[in-house]
Amino acid sequence: MIKLFVGLGNPGAEYEATRHNAGFWWVDALARDLKLNLSHDRSYHGLVARTSVQGQTLWLLEPQTFMNVSGKSVAALARFFKIAPEEILVAHDELDVVPGQAKLKFGGSHAGHNGLRDIHAQLGSGDYWRLRLGIGHPGVKAEVINWVLKKPSPEQRTAIEDCVDRTLKAVPAMLAGEMDKATAIVHTSKPPRPKPPRPEGV
Repeated sequence: MIKLFVGLGNPGAEYEATRHNAGFWWVDALARDLKLNLSHDRSYHGLVARTSVQGQTLWLLEPQTFMNVSGKSVAALARFFKIAPEEILVAHDELDVVPGQAKLKFGGSHAGHNGLRDIHAQLGSGDYWRLRLGIGHPGVKAEVINWVLKKPSPEQRTAIEDCVDRTLKAVPAMLAGEMDKATAIVHTSKPPRPKPPRPEGV
């Protein structure tokens, strides 16, 4: 089962609404669902909340180290509480998925994502779960840094927030260790299709 939910982003008001902070948005929404308040904990270099679900301790974490050193925060908490990599889920922004969609994935490479790269290095393993929240791609590699550090359009922000709400429905399965079920929920929770216009005169 998942014992540690991590959201990736950059601290500070200037980054709050940028695409790179989609992971923070997801953990913020999870905290609201669980009626938890994240508070700063210097030992783990981040905003932390702790609760118990069905007798099992559950952690929420938003590293406040800046994206490139996210692993410092994740590894500090995971090591202290003996949480294995496969019991960690990292929610992060994903260029290769369109806004409004998400993918759940176990293991694999960091695919150039600086937050994941540092988590790989600090945990010494890539064997953790990732919830890849789509932010879309600017279409040109040279524009990627600008893209992730800018605010999405209102339509994209709404699509991402709707996706966050839909993917939170997979959390009970994650807590039960039913990751196949969680994956099915995430992958089938696509944006609702627009209804066709009604024919006139009906």
